[in-house]
Order: sequence, then C-alpha cells, then structure tokens
Amino acid sequence: MRPTSISVLIVAGLAAAALGWLLLSFSYSALPDLPWSPVIVLVVLAIAEGLLAQNTSARIHRKPGTLPVDPLAVARYVALAKASSLVGAISAGFSAGLVAWLAMEPTQAAHDDLPTAAGGLLSALALIGAALWLERACRIPEKPDAKDEDDSDRPSGRR
Repeated sequence: MRPTSISVLIVAGLAAAALGWLLLSFSYSALPDLPWSPVIVLVVLAIAEGLLAQNTSARIHRKPGTLPVDPLAVARYVALAKASSLVGAISAGFSAGLVAWLAMEPTQAAHDDLPTAAGGLLSALALIGAALWLERACRIPEKPDAKDEDDSDRPSGRR
C-alpha cells in the first residue's frame, strides 16, 4: 500500500466544500438546525485513532512492556487510517463550505448554526490528523545497522 496522498485529500475536501456551499445556497431555509451528533462522532473517532496510533507505534517499536503487534492487525489499521483520512477530508470540506456560507448569511438562524459547522470543521481536521498519524505509526521502522552494512559493501563512487 502507498501512503495517503495529500493531494487526493485536498481535492476531496474542495469538492465537498463546493457541495456544501451549493446545498445551503439552494435549500437552507428548508433545512432543520444543524445537529451536533456528527461532531461528536468525528471527535470520538479522532480520539480512538489517536490512541490506536500511540499504542501501535509503541508496539511496532517494541517498547518495554508492550506486546508484539499482529501484522494482520496493522494492515487493518492502515486500511482504517486511509478510509478515515478520506472521510475526514470530505467532512472538513463540507463543513468548510457550510462555515463559509453561514458566515456570509445575515440571518440569525445562520449565525446560530455557525458554531456547529465550525465544530464539524475542527473535529474533521482532528480526524484527518489522527488518521495520518495512525498510518505513519503502522510503518515498519528502518534498521540503522542493516542500512550501514549495505552501504559498506558498495563502492564509494562510480568509475
């Protein structure tokens, strides 16, 4: 698997921001108040993935007091991290579109929904950060001894 591409996350976020902006511009008056439940879900996911990243990193680096990690579990963690970073990017983009539209709308209802949309943006950014951290924590560390041995066998320059 390749590491998550930041450009893919940016494109997904921009597309979702445009969708959020368009959705509100055409149907805001027909929508109910924005709920806090997505914000809570994203925060819980970000915390869980952050803890998982910390635990996985310690286990992969074989810190004292930790058990070895199952390779299949690490593959699952990477898949979770890649999916979560994309969900976070889409959620962050959508929330950014909402925040931008709500900030420019002069109605009281829009100003009342602004904290919820901003909370969604911050929680989605936290999920992206935790997911990228989890993905990085799942990498196998390089062995410095093996790298030095490989370099000593090679000639120092081309002839």
